[in-house]
Amino acid sequence: MSVEFLLTALVVVAIPGTGVLYTMAAGLSRGTRASVVAAFACTLGIIPHLVAAITGLAALLHTSAVAFQVLKYLGVAYLLYMAWSMLREKGALALDTTARDSAPRSARKVIVSGVLINILNPKLTIFFVAFLPLFVSSGEPYALLRMVELSAVFMVLTFVVFVGYGAFAALIRNYVISRPRVLTWMRRVFAGAFVGLGARLALTDR
Repeated sequence: MSVEFLLTALVVVAIPGTGVLYTMAAGLSRGTRASVVAAFACTLGIIPHLVAAITGLAALLHTSAVAFQVLKYLGVAYLLYMAWSMLREKGALALDTTARDSAPRSARKVIVSGVLINILNPKLTIFFVAFLPLFVSSGEPYALLRMVELSAVFMVLTFVVFVGYGAFAALIRNYVISRPRVLTWMRRVFAGAFVGLGARLALTDR
């Protein structure tokens, strides 16, 4: 495992994007546990892109304008839906713990949303196509195994970094939810960030 790969992967993971934003929103709204679940979900969302890269589906996205555009605008639509969901929430950002089955349902919702956020991101698939081959030598006898190994390291880094972001958000949660005006502005900031990321995705090309 080269130092260059670790540093490059860490930079890519640490740059705030939709996954980081979603994990922090989960930490602010539901606390540390939810942020860890969100980080795990976003990490799981990497797997389809890895499979696509290995099986050659990513090459189709890279060469087919229609396939890329369809996936891209599905991602844009979902980001706009996340922004709308953030704005429509009322009251304090808190998890209802009065019902025993509310936590599992909430966890499932966080996982599904986190996975979808990363699945509906065509840039992540293209990233795997352009990024991983740079660290697999042409003479590598087990190139496929090597790619899986590098992807696993990338996923571990993603989970660790996202948990850090989520933990920070959970740390300031009490400060935020005890101040309605701050809470309102935080919702607007997150919603605006989702809209901004959606707009950036809509304007990007392959």
